Amino acid sequence: MSEQTVQTVDVGTRRVVTGVVASDKMNKTRRVEIPRMVRHPRYGKIIRRKTICMVHDEHNICHVGDFVEIVESRPLSRTKHWELVRIIKKAAGSTDKA
Repeated sequence: MSEQTVQTVDVGTRRVVTGVVASDKMNKTRRVEIPRMVRHPRYGKIIRRKTICMVHDEHNICHVGDFVEIVESRPLSRTKHWELVRIIKKAAGSTDKA
């Protein structure tokens, strides 16, 4: 499996998380969903929840369905506070035009 490294990041105290690209319609911005499981406080059932992050993708290299690693960064816009580190796994059936 080939992995593309976008940039070298000094992680330090910044959070590094993995998620799935849900939208790539914006230029240099991706919407990444980070799934998690929580227990319902009263009934105890396990529920799926997701955190939505707007991620800066300088070269527009990731697409919908890609499994990516992102890192927290300084605010780049009103909603963007994350940067793309690397693509862990490309989506099935995606064509690489690079």
